[in-house]
Amino acid sequence: MQTVYFDYAATTPIDPEVLDAMLPYLKENYGNANSVHHLGQKSKVVVEDSREYIASAIGAEPSEIVFTSGGTESNNAAIKGVLAVSGEKNEIVTSELEHHAVLHPVQMSKMHGYINLFAKPIECGTITKEAVAELISDKTALVSIMQVNNEIGNINHIAQIAEACKENNIPFHTDAVQGFGKIPINVKELGIDLLSASAHKIYGPKGIGIMYLRNGAPWIPWLTGGSQEMRRRGGTLNVPGIVGLAKALEISVSRMQEDMNHYKELRSLLLEKMKESLPLDFTINGSEDTGVPHILNLSFEDKSGKVIDGEMLLLNLDIEGICVSNGSACTSGAVEPSHVLSGIGMEEGLAKSSIRVSFGRPSTKHDVLFFVEKLESVLNRMFALA
Repeated sequence: MQTVYFDYAATTPIDPEVLDAMLPYLKENYGNANSVHHLGQKSKVVVEDSREYIASAIGAEPSEIVFTSGGTESNNAAIKGVLAVSGEKNEIVTSELEHHAVLHPVQMSKMHGYINLFAKPIECGTITKEAVAELISDKTALVSIMQVNNEIGNINHIAQIAEACKENNIPFHTDAVQGFGKIPINVKELGIDLLSASAHKIYGPKGIGIMYLRNGAPWIPWLTGGSQEMRRRGGTLNVPGIVGLAKALEISVSRMQEDMNHYKELRSLLLEKMKESLPLDFTINGSEDTGVPHILNLSFEDKSGKVIDGEMLLLNLDIEGICVSNGSACTSGAVEPSHVLSGIGMEEGLAKSSIRVSFGRPSTKHDVLFFVEKLESVLNRMFALA
């Protein structure tokens, strides 16, 4: 059976060049980067070389890069590390459209007396400076707004939001997992204090990421237990992962525009063929013009307004060999609509009928045509049964 993978926003296959770069540090150069002997120092050198490259790629200083296990740890470390030194400030400004790796630690902060305030998106789902600024007060301990939404692909107004934070002397964190390596990021120009990123979204290994921590930003370590990372993150360094992250980012930066053009071409073809072939209406969730081109969130309904179950649509497409995703989560046996789609005000039934299609470097025009063919067949069958 042919398999078409359109879930690159969830994870990507490792690039062969990345794997080749990692292999020596999985085999012969296996030393602990904190050991003083020559094997350890070989690892130490490559870690620092990787740190230097990653810093240069995002406009940071090497001392501002902290290696972590991935985006979830980086988000937790950034949020909890800032709140631990927030003093009497007890308000957190974020949005209901954030990844759960941000929402859950923010929600847990309520147990320690913090108040959660949520910036409202504009109609397409973008978070603006104005929406954040109206919630900022002298009690604001932290603002955390993602760079690119992982479900609908919107690019938020990060530089302007950071400006509002700087004007009020408030630390600003951004979850940049979906934008890292795909769109330009310069932390100094954007005015970011803390940033989270992960390797496995850009054809690097799983289990490695970074937290950018601006020198002088108010923060204390969340994960302790060792002197690694200048005592900012305890634990033996994942040397092969760090090497893989740096190589994956290097490749991504070098072909960023090429990848962007590729995704735009596939997106245009997909929408064109869907409009030609599908016998029903579909909605593009998010901004059609200002989002990243590799993420496309779609909902489906027929001419009478009837909708279908997106979870069943996903499973039926999987049977046909197509891997996509949706934002639904199974809670106590009941499928709930995506919190992102609910957060932009979408009606529950339509939100539940959504799927996310996300392109990657290996995606082809043939993949798109195969997807549309199978999607048409599955939707016809499902709406006939609905």
